[in-house]
Amino acid sequence: MQHTILVTGATGYIGSHTCVCLLQAGLRVIAIDNLCNSSPQVIARIEEIADRALPFAQLDIRDYAALDALLKKHAIDAVIHFAGLKAVGESMSQPLRYFDNNVAGSITLLRALAAHDIKTLVFSSSATVYGDPQSVPIAETAPLSATNPYGRSKLMVEQILSDLARSDEGWRIATLRYFNPAGAHESGRIGEDPHGIPNNLMPYVAQVAIGRRAYLSIFGGDYPTPDGTGVRDFIHVMDLAYGHLAALQRLFSGPGCFTVNLGTGSGVSVLQAVRAFERASGQTIRCRISARRAGDIAACYASPTAAQTLLAWRAEKSLDQMCADQWRWQQANPDGYGQTH
Repeated sequence: MQHTILVTGATGYIGSHTCVCLLQAGLRVIAIDNLCNSSPQVIARIEEIADRALPFAQLDIRDYAALDALLKKHAIDAVIHFAGLKAVGESMSQPLRYFDNNVAGSITLLRALAAHDIKTLVFSSSATVYGDPQSVPIAETAPLSATNPYGRSKLMVEQILSDLARSDEGWRIATLRYFNPAGAHESGRIGEDPHGIPNNLMPYVAQVAIGRRAYLSIFGGDYPTPDGTGVRDFIHVMDLAYGHLAALQRLFSGPGCFTVNLGTGSGVSVLQAVRAFERASGQTIRCRISARRAGDIAACYASPTAAQTLLAWRAEKSLDQMCADQWRWQQANPDGYGQTH
């Protein structure tokens, strides 16, 4: 039986790569996005890579009437919920916007799904729900506490989903806590296209390498890490996409809810990532160490054991592959999808 999957936030960075993965696996996909932080061009590029049609509706998950009309039109079997704002720094200055979009939007979506008896959901969460971890690697059983409104919005939705599942055992929910997505599809046709100054390391480094930015600001050179810079778990965006497919397959195979980390299980410092990008691009990346950024932590990397056990999934692609794919995307799309940034 061919399942039909609704993907919210489908034109975003992780959503777009996951749509490719789902289509190539033979699933039918319905894509929605409000395009507040992405380009409509993405849909055509996903269709080009996957060689499959991707029906798309410009729709905000806070709009119950529009969701209701969409769910009446399509027989949806499951939802992958990516739609959300995701910049940590921005969330510190605009907390209400983040709670409205990420938390209230998720509640509206869940109400609409429940009304149509659609109870299979994969939720895009984040390692930020662990706050400043007591130890690394981080297992799913680690204490939860967010250090910024973005992380808190993800944690709130996790708690809402947990209560929802307890209230009605018909729900099948996979909560996926991502670490640090990087890279791009190997075709170079889709990738991360941040508006304005990138919040994530890899697109910033890529923009320095191609000459769009003069230098990389490294926030904090005095962390208790091997070289003083923050340590993160960088995971290739296509590995992450396959993690969503594995989670869906698990949900379709039987009842129950689960939460897993999606990461590589190894930490890479900012400076190590910069050196890897220099190798991939053949460019020198100018760096300046600046003050630590509010809400940032020293080290954060996953224990990936649960995902390996539960989903038979593991990250396959190396840091060098992430950098090579990111550089290919950046060179082919020096201005991203061509919007005015």
